[in-house]
Amino acid sequence: MQAQHNVQVSDSRKAEVARLLLEANQAYGESNHPQRRYLERLRARQACRELLTRALAMEPDHAAGIGLLGRVAMDEGELDRAAELFEQSLKIQPEQPQQYCNLGYWALKAERPARAEGYFQQALELDRQSAAAFCGVAHAKREQGQFDVAYLHYRKLIQLGLGWPSVYSGMLKCAARIDVHQADTDLALDAIALLRRDELPHQEIGRFCAAILRQQYDLDNPNAEVFLDAAAEDELLILALDRTLMPDPAIEELVTLLRRAIIAEVAQTVSLRDDLQVLTLAIARYVDRTGYALAAEADEENLVETINTSITAQLAMAEPLEALVGSVMISTMYGALFHQDFAAQLGQWSLTDWPAGMQPVMAASYYDRALDESIKQNFEEKTEELTLARTDVPQAWPSWNHLAYHAETSLKAIMTQELGMDTSALPGTLRMMICGAQSGQRALELAHYLDDVEIIAVDESLANVATATRRCEELGLNNIVFWPWSVARRFVADGHKVHWIEMGRLPSPAMGDLSLAALVSDAATQGAVVHMHTAVAEQTKGDAQIRQLVEAHKLQPTRDNLRRLRRMALNNRQDPLWQDLLQEEDFYGLGGCRDRWFRPQDINQLKDLMGLVSNEVEWKLLKARDQDGHSLALAPVARQVRAEALGSQVQSLVGQPLSVYFVRRR
Repeated sequence: MQAQHNVQVSDSRKAEVARLLLEANQAYGESNHPQRRYLERLRARQACRELLTRALAMEPDHAAGIGLLGRVAMDEGELDRAAELFEQSLKIQPEQPQQYCNLGYWALKAERPARAEGYFQQALELDRQSAAAFCGVAHAKREQGQFDVAYLHYRKLIQLGLGWPSVYSGMLKCAARIDVHQADTDLALDAIALLRRDELPHQEIGRFCAAILRQQYDLDNPNAEVFLDAAAEDELLILALDRTLMPDPAIEELVTLLRRAIIAEVAQTVSLRDDLQVLTLAIARYVDRTGYALAAEADEENLVETINTSITAQLAMAEPLEALVGSVMISTMYGALFHQDFAAQLGQWSLTDWPAGMQPVMAASYYDRALDESIKQNFEEKTEELTLARTDVPQAWPSWNHLAYHAETSLKAIMTQELGMDTSALPGTLRMMICGAQSGQRALELAHYLDDVEIIAVDESLANVATATRRCEELGLNNIVFWPWSVARRFVADGHKVHWIEMGRLPSPAMGDLSLAALVSDAATQGAVVHMHTAVAEQTKGDAQIRQLVEAHKLQPTRDNLRRLRRMALNNRQDPLWQDLLQEEDFYGLGGCRDRWFRPQDINQLKDLMGLVSNEVEWKLLKARDQDGHSLALAPVARQVRAEALGSQVQSLVGQPLSVYFVRRR
């Protein structure tokens, strides 16, 4: 009887442990669910830990339970503890593919991708069907710079129906880094699949799409023929035009050619065929994204002027919206509707009055610009635009569609787990300042994915401030503001402090009365982190040549001048002087050209800032990463910082492609 009772107790205990582990696994899944808010995920993680504690109290050597506890520790940044638990689990039950997978993801988090790949391969030896291990191999290959191999792994996962967010995100990151030497149907289908995913930052794969299209249309062949009807049915071309900016002179010529072919047909037939409307709208979106960098021939400009005159007459005669649709589509390929003489009359219709397919173009060409203009009225910098021609008013740059995917977390968690800081004394909400936020993508990502911050994003371009503010409102974010430098400086002068300062694009020499070093010194509280990049972009030989021309001829940043300067480089693309510049994405938007040539970054601002943080009494170097995001040994970097403090320019960090984090000691 006693033996039977013991068996019943044992079975009951095992059943209870199994139940607790099942609930713990469910809670752990919730703690990593991408649709859950950060606080919800923290609560789920805590619930998982509590369930595991109860289960392991009843069965201390439960291998799977110990492994899951290791996952919880890893998610909390306790990497050493996590590794101990994974190894402990394997000692109890050696051949567990899940624990080798866990060790693989641990090694990835510890920035040891080669070791991670080894663990994932061990998991696959034990379970050839492990999708998690196969995905882990893809991540490890990507972190080792083997982007082509990782890309093929991600493709296989998608073909198997495993389209997790991390898979598409990883594939997009690889696509942005691989060189396409021979395009095929599979690559085109991959690009289409990525462009169809609304949650991805498509702006990152413009070069990838350009390389495929360049080969698809044989654009290196001067005798190649491009057929308008075929282009109008090309899904990749239309998606790429609609969602990316492709930094390739041949693609720019292709778009210009297609645009010319469309308006030439319209001039002959006096109508825009239904078959061409989707391509027309895609070209309009693309050209708007470039800031209307694509120049037109004189006969095209005359035709567009005639069409715009016709639109004005139709509006004066109170013709219905439907009668304007075709003419408006053509007009948007050559200029923003907001800049046209008839712009005010278009205000009688709301965005939703237009056909659904036209609404994205109408928003970009008219309604969004009107909203941006209303935001600019709040700042004194608007007076600088009052004397400009409508087409010369700067446009926000860089252009972007979607925020990059990140798991929601907190700034304090980043400070603890990545920088090793004690955050126990910090307030519940931390204040960040992002200097040189440009058009706001990075700032909005931080505001969106960090749950414990309020952000002040600053830029010297009023167009950037306005556009980023509008995008902020569209995203429904209320923890971030975008200001010009005049407002930010008053904010700091009033004694306000921040806990994190991030440096983006440096101020230009036009901001000569601004000292970033002084602002950081005044704004950073004790324990504040300063994150900066030590390399300064926009330094090609072509840039230097154009800046010399601008200075010598006292050129102004008008649309015509920017187009002429671009044309000079494009017409001499075989000259080594221009080839590096023609590889830069900024070159393919007038906003980027304006920044590079008329408001270049002031490297002296960075030098002064490095001089400030090189004071080891006041500041301490916490972390340094290379351009691929890999952590570097601190001792050599710290030696360079000390050399900088002693005035050594030979060992200066300025100009090296590093990302460095400093904390204020006092």
